[in-house]
Amino acid sequence: MSVVSVGLVAVFGSLHYDIMVNAPDRPRKGETVTGYAWQPKCGGKGGNQAVSAARAGAQSAMIGAVGDDDFGRALLANLDRSSVDHRFVRVEPGAGSGMSVAIFDTGGDYGAVIVSGSNLTLDEKDVAKAADLLARASVLLLQNEVPEISNTAAARAAKAAGARVVLNAAPARTLPAELTALVDFVIVNAIEAEFLAGIPVIDTLDGAIEAARQLAGIYPAAVVTAGGEGVAYHDRNGHAFALAAIPVKVVSTHGAGDEFVGAFAAALSRGEPVEAAVAAANAAAARLVSMPEGERQARALGRE
Repeated sequence: MSVVSVGLVAVFGSLHYDIMVNAPDRPRKGETVTGYAWQPKCGGKGGNQAVSAARAGAQSAMIGAVGDDDFGRALLANLDRSSVDHRFVRVEPGAGSGMSVAIFDTGGDYGAVIVSGSNLTLDEKDVAKAADLLARASVLLLQNEVPEISNTAAARAAKAAGARVVLNAAPARTLPAELTALVDFVIVNAIEAEFLAGIPVIDTLDGAIEAARQLAGIYPAAVVTAGGEGVAYHDRNGHAFALAAIPVKVVSTHGAGDEFVGAFAAALSRGEPVEAAVAAANAAAARLVSMPEGERQARALGRE
């Protein structure tokens, strides 16, 4: 029987090299907008959440794939700087690393285009190679930026070894019944909750509370974030609560969801009760969105 390592978060998911552009507004169809700054960032929901979990004090390990290119080397170096174990990040010859371009307007909102690249090569062989890691993890963290059949295989392996499975179901998509049955906690925003629950969701705290209640009929427990309004929790046993967002001056909302998810997983991995895990995640997201631009850029480049 495997021994679960308390405090170990295994992240199975995506790694993207992001190009972040600052502009007065995001372009409409056919429009060219003149920007005023750009900077690179190491990301992907999987990579972001692995770094967030490590920052929150967990042992963090990443299972993923990058291309044999400059972007891939930068992504691996960032995991190194962030104290994330990347022994199970495969370098795929002939495939480009995942990347994205995100355009931020002056209000701090953004739109992005993602090219998945090597992330789509993740498969059951990667799960098999990381079997020992998954057997020791207390939490497995998943997202929807890699093939769902691969997520299912990872969840199956981790669950069999006693880990709790947390799915950040973003971007929203229809999930196979087997994966749904393996999930212990689903974490979504209002848009994703609306897709999964099949009901209109208002992006308010009351809307998040109702969405979490609906999702608890599908998953054992649901966490629904509502941006600057707060976050709601509901589980299958009827345990429910909501937390208002921590009042801060927002610099940028980019990355707040991943920061929340990573901090939540880290707290769970330490055996903290769900109320404490949600509160820790709420606080981590508030710190990130209020971070001064210079500090945020240093963090994005791994120069904290």
